[in-house]
Amino acid sequence: MNIEYFDTYQGMSRRGTDILIEEFRKKETAVFCAATGASPTGVYENLVREIEVNRRVSGNMRVVKLDEWGGISHNSEGTCERYLNDNLYAPLGISEAQRVSFFSEAPDPEKDCERIQKALDEVGRIDVCLLGLGKNGHIGLNEPAKELNAHCHVAHLAEQSKNHQMIADIDQKPKFGMTLGMGNILSAKKIILLVTGEGKRDALQKLLSGKISTDCPASFLQLHPNVDCLVDEGFYKIGDIGMRS
Repeated sequence: MNIEYFDTYQGMSRRGTDILIEEFRKKETAVFCAATGASPTGVYENLVREIEVNRRVSGNMRVVKLDEWGGISHNSEGTCERYLNDNLYAPLGISEAQRVSFFSEAPDPEKDCERIQKALDEVGRIDVCLLGLGKNGHIGLNEPAKELNAHCHVAHLAEQSKNHQMIADIDQKPKFGMTLGMGNILSAKKIILLVTGEGKRDALQKLLSGKISTDCPASFLQLHPNVDCLVDEGFYKIGDIGMRS
């Protein structure tokens, strides 16, 4: 795992965007797995400005939504769909045909996960996957547990996830999640992990401890040969707790 530290969120985001652009230039038909939440917002803002100059890239990529809250209105402000539409799909002109996306109101969530898994098998291996680190060490909605799922699945939400800022202010709360599995994520050719925001110090410490445990799903990224971990250092006082390698 390549770990880089930044003094500001803007610096971390700029680096994340540069890596994405580099990957997109390698392959015009790149399959891009997109995370949601506060962590990647700066990356997407930069990406929109960059790709607007070169519509050829956004016109051919495929975008895989990493996860989604289940059991809430598809039009809710808290959905990952709404976030990606506002921050990525609409600004870049990503058509519905270019998207692989969970449906928050799916009448049968298990079947919807099977649908996404089948779509992933059809589009092929993810070229680049952008992730954020959860406060409890989750990536996507792969929550800490005794066992982790390899493929797309319905996820039982941890209490911390139920209080996620994306859904904090909506009346209708999600009953479950739907997410790519650890195997789906680890099969990506390139992974970018963004670490920023309050309350993630313990998760970051576990991630960088060198130990791999289902108690911290993100720790499995240490097994991947091509991960860039970008840390917004200002939040964590890295030097004080000896996390720098």
